[in-house]
Amino acid sequence: MASLALGRGLDALFGETAQAYENEGTQQDKIIELDLKDIRANPFQPRKSFDESSLVELANSIKQDGLLQPIVVNEDFDGYILIAGERRLRASKIAKLKTIRCIVVSSNDDKMRKFALIENIQREELNSIELSHAYEELIKLHEITHEELSVMIHKSRTHITNTLRLLQLSIKTQKSLLDKKITAGHAKVLVGLDDKQQQLMVNSIIGQKLSVREVETMVKSINNEKKIENKKIDSLSYNFVSLEKKLKSLGLKTKTSVNKITIEFEAENQIEEFLKKFINF
Repeated sequence: MASLALGRGLDALFGETAQAYENEGTQQDKIIELDLKDIRANPFQPRKSFDESSLVELANSIKQDGLLQPIVVNEDFDGYILIAGERRLRASKIAKLKTIRCIVVSSNDDKMRKFALIENIQREELNSIELSHAYEELIKLHEITHEELSVMIHKSRTHITNTLRLLQLSIKTQKSLLDKKITAGHAKVLVGLDDKQQQLMVNSIIGQKLSVREVETMVKSINNEKKIENKKIDSLSYNFVSLEKKLKSLGLKTKTSVNKITIEFEAENQIEEFLKKFINF
């Protein structure tokens, strides 16, 4: 029952942005013209990168046809905070406009965070890494499962799970994805490799222009080699019990693994003593 209540709450939140826009036609008093300089960016905006050429295109469109859809803001003690419409706000600044049409709604920090997450998810304006963080934050905020989130945002559970797995990638690999040096398809295949292997594969993808299918084949080969190596290690399992006892009787500390015994020396003279005793061992 708790998850159902959370679900309804989040589902209702998804409708709030749409409702604000619907109110435009019936409650004109909610739409006002505000100075751009009085509007601050949403501090909870999940989107960190914006395509400059796309913003310039939007700016030209706004200059020619005007802003067709107002942005949504929340009134603050010293101005207004943007809730939804960051691309439109940025483009309007590029277009050198002085004012912008706004819908003013009442909101708190928690709602502003959720509005920003939801608007970007609905408009599919986030890159794969930003989308991963957005999904992760919604799951944490509402304490819901991947399955519950999939129902609420109308995306498959597999899509959500696979997108979240991108956060397991190394920071360097994530940056390559953000910089569009590799695709999300490439990145998903690299999940599970260690940092060194990921970097090697990223360099190969960029340098050799590898397709996702080619990367899949290479990663499969790496994983098969890893399995063979693990089997070799497992097969080399020795019984060090009697040797360990003998070494301990000589006052030496030891550590053992399946195929290795390590002797630890605490001082230089211990090495000399060991060598003397080792001759007669």
